[in-house]
Amino acid sequence: MGDLLRLVADTPGCSIAGIYDPDISKMSAAIDTHSIPANRVFTDLQTAFAEAGADAAIVCSTTAEHANVTVAAFAAGLHVICEKPFAANVADADRMITASKEAGRTLAINWPLAWYPPHITTKRLIDEGTIGDVLEVHFYDGNRGPLRHLADKIEVSEDEAAEMKRASWWYDPARGGGSLLDYLGYGTTLGTWFLSGREPLAVTAITDNVDSHTVDEHAIVVCRYASGLSKFETRWGTFTDPWTIQPQPKCGFVVVGTAGTISSYDYEDHVMIQTMEHPVPTPIAVDTLTAPMRNIIEHFDAVALTPERLHAPLTPQICRIGQKIVDLAASSAAAGKTVRYE
Repeated sequence: MGDLLRLVADTPGCSIAGIYDPDISKMSAAIDTHSIPANRVFTDLQTAFAEAGADAAIVCSTTAEHANVTVAAFAAGLHVICEKPFAANVADADRMITASKEAGRTLAINWPLAWYPPHITTKRLIDEGTIGDVLEVHFYDGNRGPLRHLADKIEVSEDEAAEMKRASWWYDPARGGGSLLDYLGYGTTLGTWFLSGREPLAVTAITDNVDSHTVDEHAIVVCRYASGLSKFETRWGTFTDPWTIQPQPKCGFVVVGTAGTISSYDYEDHVMIQTMEHPVPTPIAVDTLTAPMRNIIEHFDAVALTPERLHAPLTPQICRIGQKIVDLAASSAAAGKTVRYE
C-alpha cells in the first residue's frame, strides 16, 4: 500500500482521499509520509466510503478479505483497484466480477510486473509474430521474503523479519499466506496474457511445506497446455531481492515460440531474443513507456470510465484464468496429484 499511496500522491490530478485500516497504528507511517490529516484517516470501512469523497478504492487487505472489501466498495459506488493477488479463490473472484458489473464500475487487478518494460516489450514482440506461436512460458519470481522489506522497499534485518513472522498474515495459511498464493498469480496471469488467453488442460504442483500449519516458501507448478508444458515457480528466500540485485535463477520469464524465444527478466533494460534467422541470443532494448502506461494509478485514472481500454493483464477476464490456475495448483499440492482444469 505504501508504494501505491506514493504513486497516488505523485500523479497529477490524483490525491489521497482517505486511508482505512481497523488498526490505526498500521497507518502511522503513511500518515507521516504523506501528511494525511486526521479527518482523512478512518478505522471504520463504511465511514471511510461515506466521508472520504473518493472516486476509487485501492484494496490492499489480506487476500482472504479482497472480495468482501471490493464488493463493499462497489456497493458504495466506487471503482476498484485490487492489488494482487486477485482473490482467495475463483468463487471470491466471481463475486468481485459480478459486483463490478452490477454496480457499473471498473475492476482492475494490479500486478506490478505488468508495468515492467521488459514484459510489456515481450508482449509486443509476441503480438508482432517475432517468435511465432507461443508454446511455453517459464516463470521464476519472488524475493527474499515479504517481511524483509517495508513500504518504499525499506529493508528489514533477518532477525526483525523472523520476529514479525509470528504475527504476520503472510505466514498464516488460513489468511492466504505463502509464496504460491503471493507470487503464482503473477506468472499465471502474465503467462495467460502471453498465451493470448489460452487455458491449460491440467495443473501439477509441489511445495516445500510439509503440513497444513505452515505456509510454503517455494512452489513449482507445471501446466499442461495443448501446445506443451509451462512452468511457474515461486520463491520466498531468493538470494537477493531482484529490484536490488537479480538473484540466480533470475526473476522473470522465458517464452518459447515456434520460431524463437524471448527472455524477459524483471527490472532489466533489455530482453534477449533468439529467432530462426538469428539463433544467437540478441539483446533488444526495452520499450520506453509513456503515459498512461507507466503505472497503475495514471493508467486507471485515464481508463476507469472506459474499461475496454484497461491494460489486458489487469482485466478480470485474464486474471480469472490466472486465479483458477492458482486454485488448482493449491489443490494439486495439497492432494499430491495432477488435477484437471475443468
